[in-house]
Amino acid sequence: MTGLITGRAFVLPLKDSDAILAAVRAALADAPPEERPGLERAVALVESTAAASEDALCARWVRARLADAGFAGDIASMAALRALRKAEPALGLLTAVELQKKAVAHPE
Repeated sequence: MTGLITGRAFVLPLKDSDAILAAVRAALADAPPEERPGLERAVALVESTAAASEDALCARWVRARLADAGFAGDIASMAALRALRKAEPALGLLTAVELQKKAVAHPE
């Protein structure tokens, strides 16, 4: 989910939810009665995820990276910023701060 442009790291949120939603809906259309409740629930979950904004996706990514790094403190703290940059060394300071602000602005 990260990349580099002219030496600056960025985060590109990927949203494949439209394709996933279409596939689950197609499966639901052909499903036997015993599979329908699970597929209906899956459609509802994919729809709710598809509605998430890019900032919310970035916030979720930041939280996941911090959790993977073992960070459990305040997301708005300097310690969180350090943990994020340690988990993703390619992130520049400005990018990491912008991502941290998105995580703070979009609490779970």
